[in-house]
Amino acid sequence: MSVSEPHDVVSHAGVPMPPIATARFSIGDVVRHRMFDIRGVIFDVDPVFANSEEWYESIPEAVRPAKDQPFYHLLAENAESSYVAYVSQQNLLHDDSDEPVDHPAIDGLFSGLVDGRYSLRREHKH
Repeated sequence: MSVSEPHDVVSHAGVPMPPIATARFSIGDVVRHRMFDIRGVIFDVDPVFANSEEWYESIPEAVRPAKDQPFYHLLAENAESSYVAYVSQQNLLHDDSDEPVDHPAIDGLFSGLVDGRYSLRREHKH
């Protein structure tokens, strides 16, 4: 992971910017959580933490991830249900199972699973 020092990047107002981390995963990648039985497909990436402070504080301090890393929005599934998850890069691993993710929103965003990756539908590409 490449990270620039906070004092190297300064905003126009002279305020230090957060370090910039390189995303290890991409939109369409199938990933699994390092500690929990969760897997999903990435549909958005935040370069650094961009959720609420309340959400962050709800994570037990012993396992709370650093904010200065990419966070991923997942169409996720576990044994009980499908949902949207927000997970730090340090807690994700590539899922090499080649199994499709069972989430009702996948067909609206992606056109299919090919070689372990989902292809974003043309209308959602920038």
